[in-house]
Amino acid sequence: MITAPPAISRVSTHHVQGDERTVLGFWIYLMTDCVVFACLFAVFVVLRGNTVGGPRIDQIVNLPYVMRETAALLCSSFTCGLGILAARDGRMRAVMTWFAVTFVLGATFLGLELSEFRGLAAAGDGLTRSGFLSGYLTLVGTHGVHIAVGLVWMLVLIPVIWRKGLTRGNLRRLTLLSIFWHFLDLVWIFIFTVVYLMGAARA
Repeated sequence: MITAPPAISRVSTHHVQGDERTVLGFWIYLMTDCVVFACLFAVFVVLRGNTVGGPRIDQIVNLPYVMRETAALLCSSFTCGLGILAARDGRMRAVMTWFAVTFVLGATFLGLELSEFRGLAAAGDGLTRSGFLSGYLTLVGTHGVHIAVGLVWMLVLIPVIWRKGLTRGNLRRLTLLSIFWHFLDLVWIFIFTVVYLMGAARA
């Protein structure tokens, strides 16, 4: 019976253990991010009625505009999933195509959000205007920062995959990116529901 040399077995085991530690560390990070967003949601809920000196949610939010943001992000999550399926099938060009579309949709979402923030700043509705605006801008802005991080991650990782191929390590990194992106999509669904839909209904 032919067996692998001990040195090769040790190297293989080392890589597997390294992969497991990376994945575990990433999930721990996501759990801490869940705690951060949970705290920001709690702060927003407490402060959303504190609008003295500032506008209410229904006075600053254009719901059809926010729905366009939401559609862009939901579509980007779908194309990201298609990109992962293509990666697992070894279809390099499809991976590049789907993640390029994901990046464009994510950048569109971020651009719409920044435009909304610029409009609020121009009207003098900043963080210090009221408790509600502090909670609102911090929650939505923190999510936007995460989206920007995800876009930078794509810009860095996709060229590496194009040069080096769909190696085991690159496939793992791409999968972690996908999980991160889907996580942000889920957080936005909560923001859209709690901040915009429920906030507008309570106004």
